[in-house]
Amino acid sequence: MTVSTRQRFPLAMALLAAIGVLAGAALSPGNAAAQESGEPGGEGGTPLLRDVLESTGRGFVEAKNAVAKSQERQLKLTLELRRVEQRIADLEPEVAQVASNSYKTGRIGPAMLLLNSASPDDFLERAQNLDLMAMRDNSKLRELNEALEQATRAKAAIDAEVAEEKKQLAIMTKQKREAEKALALVGGAVTGGFVVATSPVARQAPRNRDGSWPPQSCNQNDPTTSGCITPRTLHALKETKRAGFDRFVSCFRSGGPFEHPKGRACDFSPQRSGFGGDATGAAKTYGNNLTAFLVRNADKLGVLYVIWYRQIWTPSAGWRAYSAAFGDPSSDHTNHVHLSLL
Repeated sequence: MTVSTRQRFPLAMALLAAIGVLAGAALSPGNAAAQESGEPGGEGGTPLLRDVLESTGRGFVEAKNAVAKSQERQLKLTLELRRVEQRIADLEPEVAQVASNSYKTGRIGPAMLLLNSASPDDFLERAQNLDLMAMRDNSKLRELNEALEQATRAKAAIDAEVAEEKKQLAIMTKQKREAEKALALVGGAVTGGFVVATSPVARQAPRNRDGSWPPQSCNQNDPTTSGCITPRTLHALKETKRAGFDRFVSCFRSGGPFEHPKGRACDFSPQRSGFGGDATGAAKTYGNNLTAFLVRNADKLGVLYVIWYRQIWTPSAGWRAYSAAFGDPSSDHTNHVHLSLL
């Protein structure tokens, strides 16, 4: 069956439109600027990929934090249960003695003891002693009952925390799977990443009392541009400089759907000034060391993901290959380390 010229025309237009969409993505204002100036522009990847990395990274970190808090509560409850069980073990012989005495004396024992008193004073003294014995016995029984109830509550609370931990671990597994699916579209194979055993340790960025990361707005002056960044981004920027990574950095960038215009991302050049072509030699080593520092301190800085030299690190999937479709140093991240924060 042949296709007429009239039928081929709409098909050709559709193909041209599709090519135009792809070209538009590759040569979006950010990417076009990157190709012309060498500065990071569209950062590579697709909006879908970045949305998935945003949602899975945040979801994974939140679930991971919930697991850690649940395990912490389990430990406290387990220690509490052990203390209560020891108290029960200490009380049981005393309560057993109370029961034995009660069985031996029976109801008539105290009455006969009082009737055998030699004098009114002796009677009163014996009555007081009996009252003290009864109070002591009742106190021991009450203390044992309270300890048993406390142990029951602690066991129930531990069971609830175990269930919560399993729930959050399932969420982490799901987020990891979704991130791996998205990263498979840009290479996605597991890599060794960038690891330096002597990477400095960063100071902890502020968290909520429960350990979660508070939402932040772009309300701090960006020292690298005329824009704004979040307090957490500013903290990360200060910590990288404190660790000795003091080369050219650019954080805020207007436009685009990702973290730069939100003040939650920075691009670290391995050069003293500006962005150039592919980093090599000492410049690449600088980028390797900086990347290793950011990943090692991800929990302290609130890292969402890090991209460097065709590799990406996310909390949920670890180190993966990252091959941008555009093939320029900006998109491939061979001329800058990209950091995105929660």
